[in-house]
Amino acid sequence: MNMVAGLVLMVAFALTVTSFRTPVAGATTPQAQSSEKSESQGGKLEGTWRVQVTIRDCASGTALRTFPAFLTFAQGGTLTETTTGFPPALRTPGHGVWEHLGGNTYRAVSEAFLFSPAGVWTGTQRLTQIIELSKDGEEMNSNATNEIFDINGNLIVNGCATAVGSYFE
Repeated sequence: MNMVAGLVLMVAFALTVTSFRTPVAGATTPQAQSSEKSESQGGKLEGTWRVQVTIRDCASGTALRTFPAFLTFAQGGTLTETTTGFPPALRTPGHGVWEHLGGNTYRAVSEAFLFSPAGVWTGTQRLTQIIELSKDGEEMNSNATNEIFDINGNLIVNGCATAVGSYFE
């Protein structure tokens, strides 16, 4: 296996949350989210979350690796995330969007640029999460898919992850 392929596999299984907003049927607009969230039992995604990410084997669900991350969900539907999943020189912070699907369920998509140890851009990581908040809005659980694309936009590897987190106050 060459160095780039090895790096891509490491990156593919090293992270969790990624991209461009894709409307979901039944999702609310950012303007409607504020009133909808205040009417629910908790369910406030906005703010910063301390998260423990677990990379999993997609077929068996077996945990492969766990590491901390921060997720920040801004009013209006934007997302910024950072992780200890691998060195900062190999991956930029993730930037993306989130939307309220209803109740305490949200969808988030973010992307980050990936680099080789020599600093050459090797591709993009896209993380797509479905996030469920606890009734009191203080805890979260998510299931994520992780896609790695080469610099031409071709999908080269998939991965799976779960995460648990608590609201950072």
